[in-house]
Amino acid sequence: MPLKNAKLNLLLTPLFLISPFFLWGTAMVAMKGAIAHTSPFFLASIRLLPAGVLVLLVAMYMKLPQPKTGKAWLWIGLFALLDGLMFQGFLALGLERTGAGLGSVMIDSQPIAIALLCSFLFGEAIGLWGGLGLLVGVLGISFIGLPDAWIVNFFQGNASEISGNWQHLLNNGQGFMLLAALAMATGTVSIRYVARHVDPIVATGWHMILGGLPLLAFSVVGETQQWQSLTASDGLALAYATIFGTAIAYGIFFYIANQENLTSFTALTFLTPVFALLFSHLLLSEVLSGLQWLGVSLTLVSIFLINQRDRISAFWRNWSEWTWTLPLQNPKESGTVK
Repeated sequence: MPLKNAKLNLLLTPLFLISPFFLWGTAMVAMKGAIAHTSPFFLASIRLLPAGVLVLLVAMYMKLPQPKTGKAWLWIGLFALLDGLMFQGFLALGLERTGAGLGSVMIDSQPIAIALLCSFLFGEAIGLWGGLGLLVGVLGISFIGLPDAWIVNFFQGNASEISGNWQHLLNNGQGFMLLAALAMATGTVSIRYVARHVDPIVATGWHMILGGLPLLAFSVVGETQQWQSLTASDGLALAYATIFGTAIAYGIFFYIANQENLTSFTALTFLTPVFALLFSHLLLSEVLSGLQWLGVSLTLVSIFLINQRDRISAFWRNWSEWTWTLPLQNPKESGTVK
């Protein structure tokens, strides 16, 4: 029995680590199906508020301490602003204007921003391979986010034709997705500071509520027809996105983010667009252009290079040392000298 339990734990550990990214990828697809029948701010608020209540109920059941100091509430407020209000708001606006698979790929390029923030805040060296990964990531995001015509014109020497059209990014949703990625990256990094003053699970629940209330207010003031056109299937999709794609996924993610190496853990984020693309193809019949697929590939390569930079550097260093220390062949044995 102990042996079976040990094997089960080994199996569950990687499943536990990748579960937030599976849930986020599939929730992205679920929300894309419902967004056509509701409004973006209402969708964001209805995703956050019930999820926050669920997380806090779990925290009460686990008897986790609630925040008691002003510093704790200030950090929770900043966390709510970045990862609640800004991330979910930009995500909803972007998802309304772009595909679920493409949107997820852009959102989950955020390890690039996390690598830069960790380098600045925590002194983590990016190195040669990390720098190369950032350059590849910029190219990949450009292929994903910019219109194909812009890229073709640029490489054909017609760069002047794209000047003055940057607003096109916001109109098509890619700009909102990039802003959402930056907001989530800064929110993810902030969990290290938040956890110094309050339990990360408790902070996760409160940041959902504090971030969701302004979104609900924006919806009440500026949106109409928030729920009148929702169908039963839309309700199930929103319930999935709220319970699994928000409450469970975020609770697991920020719990692990506070326990594990942040840069290494967020490397698993590249799994999210894989799940989103797979289920977008299966359920929504979405397709990407050739340049966008190239951008997806470059972005994933970029994330790999950044998060595996230490191993790649060590391998390259060991290989170089082994090459330069090979014994030179004796000319007499080689037969070249007689």
